[in-house]
Amino acid sequence: MNKPLLSDPGARAASDSTGRAPQGGFADLVPELSVSNIQDSLSFWRDLLGFEVAYDRPDARFAYLVRGRLQLMLCELNGRWETAEMQRPFGRGINFQMVVDRIEPVLNALDDAKWPLYEQPNEAWYRVGDQDYGQREFLVQDPDGYLVRLVERLGVRAPS
Repeated sequence: MNKPLLSDPGARAASDSTGRAPQGGFADLVPELSVSNIQDSLSFWRDLLGFEVAYDRPDARFAYLVRGRLQLMLCELNGRWETAEMQRPFGRGINFQMVVDRIEPVLNALDDAKWPLYEQPNEAWYRVGDQDYGQREFLVQDPDGYLVRLVERLGVRAPS
């Protein structure tokens, strides 16, 4: 059984922690996702998408995740920073593009878990100045409905 969620911001910030700061330091932009259940979210982000817990504060139901250069925070809803009533799907209007070396292992893990994709893998080329940048990408929603676009870079070419 879970302990009661810590509600005091100071107590949450100072609660016992495991792990350490990300190797190579903290990224300059790290999204923190409010989640309805930290364990369900960890199962998705860690077990299916391949993130690792750099550190966590279990009593605060908080985890700091890393995967290569990607960094992300998960925090179970606690009433502190919800600017309005949270309704699923969370994160409406945003998708998080995350570059990985290869998308195939992630696709395999999602398929093994019978996790539905929001958009099937496809090749996309985006105009940037006078060149096209390619990526193989797909989209999936996490347990709370946050939209995640995983990308494998394909290179650069002259516009077609």
